[in-house]
Amino acid sequence: MKQCSFCGRTENDTKMMISGVFGNICAECASQAYRLLQENKEEIHVNTMKGMMKPKEIKAFLDQYIIGQDKAKERVAVAVYNHYKRINNKNITDDVEIEKSNILLLGATGTGKTLIGQTVAKMLNVPFCIADSTCLTQAGYVGEDVETVITRLLQAADYNVERAEKGIIFIDEIDKIARKGDNPSITRDVSGEGVQQGLLKLLEGSVVNVAPNGGRKHPDQKYIQVNTKDILFICGGAFDGLEKKIASRLNQHVVGYTANLNRKNINKDDEVQLLSKVTVQDLKKFGLIPEILGRLPVITYTESLDKNSLIRILNEPKNAIVKQYVKLFEMDGIKLTFDKEVFEYVADKAIKNKIGARGLRGIMENLMNKAMFEMPSQKKKKFNVTLEYAKSILEEDDQ
Repeated sequence: MKQCSFCGRTENDTKMMISGVFGNICAECASQAYRLLQENKEEIHVNTMKGMMKPKEIKAFLDQYIIGQDKAKERVAVAVYNHYKRINNKNITDDVEIEKSNILLLGATGTGKTLIGQTVAKMLNVPFCIADSTCLTQAGYVGEDVETVITRLLQAADYNVERAEKGIIFIDEIDKIARKGDNPSITRDVSGEGVQQGLLKLLEGSVVNVAPNGGRKHPDQKYIQVNTKDILFICGGAFDGLEKKIASRLNQHVVGYTANLNRKNINKDDEVQLLSKVTVQDLKKFGLIPEILGRLPVITYTESLDKNSLIRILNEPKNAIVKQYVKLFEMDGIKLTFDKEVFEYVADKAIKNKIGARGLRGIMENLMNKAMFEMPSQKKKKFNVTLEYAKSILEEDDQ
């Protein structure tokens, strides 16, 4: 009769006995071991971070999930490495105090801004949350307070405060809380400048009283104190129209009768080159207050995706959309294949819709829905998606 190598229970005394090469373990001992691992997760996590990847290794990890955007990935890799290096060595007594490297990511929708943040958090195994800044308002007004951003991170960390204080927060649509004019408004800008001012203390690092269930609906609950000093903030936004302000600044010194002839016309091909020349002054003119720009020292941008990049996104990443569909069909015993022309057709439709890589999933869902509905009930073991089939499905949906 099998006996547990840890507590001595026999098979009759336990619900389950797990056998291994070096002995047996009962269900009760396995459950206790799991609880101990959960209790010491933070200590294990800190020890793991001491041997964290170098910037080149971080970028190589990002390359597995994100196609292109090399400049953005390099800047983010360096910022993340310096941030967590600072955390791991903060107990060293020295006169030099290293500040946080919060990140501002500019770029059109669907170019991978959010995915960069998610992938970095996945690599580091730290809590991660996405906060939409458009629903935030100044304290006392209809909407959510800025502290709810920390509440979401706390929830992602299963209310483990120590683990949450080493997490990453992605604040999306940061450009939507830009000041409505170049000059400070006489009236209150409660969903723009007011939110930026509320975010200052979070970005800089301070102890915040967080209501775990939302402060306004449950005013009598106990608050949890969270120190944001070691939380990495990544702010992302499309900043539509910023390129015009950059172009205006680059041409402001042109004088004389030929000034209008020397001014550049902005088109989509020039946008990437213009974003590479962005300065704090341009962002200030766009509507971000100087105080918040001072707390976002790392400014980088994501490039617009061309046809070849979209085709690579469909096929190459670890979690590529095409690989997911192949796996789903494989579970039903069906071998799924695609003609190369189909990927070009899907990429063209995504470019036409101007929604970037995010739109690829929706197009592929429309394309594969009929096959996913019918094929599991049929006896066919192979299914090849041709260009004619793709056009017949997608053009029918467009009508």
